[in-house]
Amino acid sequence: MQKRRLGKSGLEVSAIGLGCMGMSFGYGPAMDTREAIALLRTAVERGVTFFDTAEVYGPFTNEVLLGEALAPVRGGVVIATKFGFDLDPKLDPRGMKGRPGLNSRPGHIKEAAEGSLKRLRVEAIDLFYQHRVDPDVPIEDVAGAVKELIQEGKVKHFGLSEAGARTIRRAHAVQPVAAVQSEYSLRTRGPEAEVLPVLEELGIGFVPYSPLGKGFLTGKMDETTTLENTDFRKTIPRFTPEAMKANRALVDLLGKVAERKQATPAQIALAWLLAQKPWIVPIPGTTKRHRLDENLGAANVELTPDDLREIETAASRITVQGARYPDHLEQLTGR
Repeated sequence: MQKRRLGKSGLEVSAIGLGCMGMSFGYGPAMDTREAIALLRTAVERGVTFFDTAEVYGPFTNEVLLGEALAPVRGGVVIATKFGFDLDPKLDPRGMKGRPGLNSRPGHIKEAAEGSLKRLRVEAIDLFYQHRVDPDVPIEDVAGAVKELIQEGKVKHFGLSEAGARTIRRAHAVQPVAAVQSEYSLRTRGPEAEVLPVLEELGIGFVPYSPLGKGFLTGKMDETTTLENTDFRKTIPRFTPEAMKANRALVDLLGKVAERKQATPAQIALAWLLAQKPWIVPIPGTTKRHRLDENLGAANVELTPDDLREIETAASRITVQGARYPDHLEQLTGR
């Protein structure tokens, strides 16, 4: 597996990481623990060194899973986790109803760090993201709290998730930001307008989550797909039958290029992300070993300038239908 550096931070990771949320939360029932551990260790064997989790995934259980699975290879992997919510163990399994409130007060950040350290079984958190920007806490206070954790040796790198350009600048002025994580794919291109230029200017890495459009860009879903009640995509406007039918044009575009490249639509979607900037590291998630192999194979797919122009030209003619989150969650992004 090729390696990439997340901006100027010096943090080097596999060119494709692994988003681990779906193993415990969000996309239906949690995986069997033994199967999840086996999948995580297979990822390590395949060259993955970058694993993404958060305390809210479960809540807590996903961090526990990674702590157990990656303990034998701890020195050879990078684990990113996130803080920023008040957590209630009685959360709705989909995390959509009774969603915990934001909480990035400095004292709470330090409590969250202690919990994550124990669950991950580590002495220091490799990359500690603010999960969502808290409008009630100045970002300078958030960055300052993480700076103190770094000085104490409990955190190595600071990150932000779904932050806007101005917030990124303000945080970076207090404590250098190693990486920003936001949704980004051929179906979700919002970061291109303001965020990516700021990251390039400041030397910050970018970690696209949902790089396969929460599964839609794999080509395995259409308007007839039935989602389980515990699958949070049931609440997302882009996963209504009408939106999926309209957005199928993107999948058809990927399929056309994939056929020529002897690849899959998912591999083209990931290869397109890798081709955007050398400091972009997507983190597709999966619960299946063959999908893991498919996703990692994208690192070997080379898109030529002509390929990229073809994709860009065709994509520019497609208007994506449906919001990417329900209203109450959409409000937590891009601040």
